[in-house]
Amino acid sequence: MANHFDLHCPSRAENVGLCRVAAATFAANAGFSVAEIEEIKVAVSEAVSNVVVHAYPGGEGALWLHCEEIADGISISVRDEGVGIEDVERARQASYTTDPERMGLGFVFMESFSDEFSVESAPGRGTRVEMHKRREAPAEAS
Repeated sequence: MANHFDLHCPSRAENVGLCRVAAATFAANAGFSVAEIEEIKVAVSEAVSNVVVHAYPGGEGALWLHCEEIADGISISVRDEGVGIEDVERARQASYTTDPERMGLGFVFMESFSDEFSVESAPGRGTRVEMHKRREAPAEAS
């Protein structure tokens, strides 16, 4: 069985850091370099921040983070059961945002720091972001 973990927490701002550190620690144990871990931290922070800011307008809800070792790296999933995204393709465009206080670059950062990236969403049913990151440096024996 591949190493993995699941984290289920409320969509609160203080949990962005928790998810970020958990994913970074997991990646470090999976043999990623410091530079790769920094990219993973940014991607996870952006995905979790999107849940906090957009998934549950006016409140909070459930947030799930799943990390799993795969043959050449890790797979990371962030999901919610919030309002969903009406137009995923439009939301993935640089500078698109529904909140004028935001830059609209979250998906751009997630995609640029992932080797594979996907977003599944349906209005009223939530969103799932999947990111796969391949290890560039050879994994060190534990």
